[in-house]
Order: sequence, then structure tokens, then C-alpha cells
Amino acid sequence: MINTDTFTPHFKDFSTKKPFSYTVIDNFFPAELADQLSNEFPDFDDPMWHAYNNPIEIKKVSNNWNTFPKATYEAFTYLNSAPFLTMLMQATGIPVLVPDNGLNGGGWHIHANGGRLNPHLDYSMHPKLPYQRKINIIVYLQTQWQSDWGGHLGLYEHDASTNKPGRLVHEIEPLFNRAVFFDTTQNSWHGLCREVTTPNGICRKSMAVYYLTTPPKGVDPRGKALFAPTEDQESNQEVLDLIKKRADINQASSVYNDRR
Repeated sequence: MINTDTFTPHFKDFSTKKPFSYTVIDNFFPAELADQLSNEFPDFDDPMWHAYNNPIEIKKVSNNWNTFPKATYEAFTYLNSAPFLTMLMQATGIPVLVPDNGLNGGGWHIHANGGRLNPHLDYSMHPKLPYQRKINIIVYLQTQWQSDWGGHLGLYEHDASTNKPGRLVHEIEPLFNRAVFFDTTQNSWHGLCREVTTPNGICRKSMAVYYLTTPPKGVDPRGKALFAPTEDQESNQEVLDLIKKRADINQASSVYNDRR
């Protein structure tokens, strides 16, 4: 299902990377499978998508297993399987990783022209399981991606004085069949550091799977993502209020489609 020969070597310096532990693996899926997975994405205007459409995130997602075609269903099943998790635990040195078979926050993600995602920290504790979110995998699946289309994944330092993202340390271009793994428990600020500027009919496609672990004592109980304003939003009280609501598990759904 994946190119296993090159998997483990990519993690040799995983734990020492800055600004937090991460690795990038190109040609993650066999080429024929990657093409299948790309082709199975629904159109951006398909009504099956759930939309996030507000000043801090413009994207569409789906984690509904019933909508996944055959290859996609098989790929998500494999990425949540015991053999894959065993390989990932051995590669990262993390002793306990648990799959989230419900794909909470994961599944298919798609951004069209104008797509954005402010820097953020992912949820800390799973809202329905007694586990902490630990590892993200994102696999980009838009063929023939061009750098000037933007959509780069930005990895930011943590500014302890403000509890916000600091310097942008690394940009990862969303090239076709490129997988990114990173640890979400290290003040791991990430987001789209470049707005998506694709031609009509072309989207930034990705599939995402998140892995959980046993929470340590004193774990942050946050059950939703914590966003940060961009530089031009820092004095915008409506955006700051939106961010506060978005981080509240009881209010987040009320702002997903807020375009103010």
C-alpha cells in the first residue's frame, strides 16, 4: 500500500528537527495508487463536503467513510491498521500510538483558489476518546502541483512570551504524493503560510490521518484547534472573538461558516 523500503530511513532525525519533530516522504504511495486516490476526490462543489468558510480557514472536508470510493477506503484502512502503526511506532520511537478510526478532523481535505488556514495548534485531547493527539500524517494528492499556486504548509516556532506562533521556520510545498508527518504535542504551530492561488478547476487535495497516544499528567485538555491571527488580523476584534469561539468545543460549530 505504501513504499515501505524508504519509510523508516526518513525518520532518522525526526526527533531533532526544528521547530518540532517532522519528516517529509516523497512518492509515499505507489504511483498507480496515488493517481487513483487523486482521481477519487469529489469535485469541490459536490454537496457531500463540509465547509469551513471564515476569516481563519477556508476549506472543505469529509471524514464520512460511506462516501470513500474503493481505493480511498482501502488507503485509510491501511493507515489505521496495526501493521502500519507498528512500523510508525518503531520509526518514531513513540511507544504507544492508537488509531482514530473515526477520522476526527481527518479524512479528505480540499482547498480551491483562495483557500487558507491560519497558523494553529491542533486539538490536544480527543473529544470522544481518552487519548491525546500525537502524530499527524498529511498526504498531498493534486497532480502536477506548481509552486506558484501556493498552499505551502508552514511550520512555525513557538513564542512563549505571547503563546502564539513566532518565526516561520520551514515551508513545505504540497507536491503530489508527498507525505508529511509531525508531532502535534510540541507547541506545533502550523498552517498554510501561502494562500492557495490555483486556476479554476484545480484544487489542493490532501488526505489526513491523526494518531493518538496515552496522555501525560497535566495534559492540555483542549478539544478543539487553537488558531492565531495573521499579522493583519491582530487588531481585528471580530477575528479574535472568532478564534476564541473556534477553540471552544461547545461553540466551534457555530463559527465554521462565519464569513464576517
